[in-house]
Amino acid sequence: MIFSEDEVERYARHLVLSEIGGPGQQALKRARVLIVGAGGVGAPAALYLAAAGVGTLGLIDDDVVSLSNLQRQILFSTTETGRPKVEAAAARLGALNPHVTIRTFPERITPANAAGRIQDFDIVLDGTDDFETRLAVNAACVATAKPLVSGALGRWSGQVGVFRGRPCYQCLVPEIPPDAETCARVGVVGALAGVIGSMAALEAIKVITGAGDSLTGRLMIYDGLAATARTVRVTADPHCPVCGG
Repeated sequence: MIFSEDEVERYARHLVLSEIGGPGQQALKRARVLIVGAGGVGAPAALYLAAAGVGTLGLIDDDVVSLSNLQRQILFSTTETGRPKVEAAAARLGALNPHVTIRTFPERITPANAAGRIQDFDIVLDGTDDFETRLAVNAACVATAKPLVSGALGRWSGQVGVFRGRPCYQCLVPEIPPDAETCARVGVVGALAGVIGSMAALEAIKVITGAGDSLTGRLMIYDGLAATARTVRVTADPHCPVCGG
């Protein structure tokens, strides 16, 4: 795979990085990443993955840009309120890096369509904020053998994990919590979205290039108020209805 002069200059800091270099940058250019949810986690992750030179980015979201998004979703601007998120995101990402192919899906991912959408991609980054969607995405990733990078946030804390087969995300969240919090209900500090979205993008880049140790089978939990982070191992549930047995 040959890079143009523009790409050589654009990715210069990656090309001299020993853990990425030419082979890693070629892997990024070949990669196809589906971002589920162009919100708090997905918006900054999309910016960094496009900037990194991921060859194909898929964006799936059925929402439109609202003023309340702009406190943390820096992918969008005030003039784009009311515009479909995937449409606005595609324009911004294309302006950032014209070498990236953007595929948009202005729809909600469900158990019925998840596997069909995911099968055309190499890796999935889930930044959605409801457990029903998260579990549907996880089940589809297990069924299609696709790595899943999962990011979530709320209030002042967030988490990032990578799931590849067993354990899966449902081993971590076996049932939907009855009192599940959402950012709309409990709030979230805007800059936290940048932290968690960037971490999720970094994990995706590591999975694609093979650099370092990814968070596969582990969960990093970041506490913005205390300025601390810890990593815990996710245990596979032998009775998990998705990956068990």
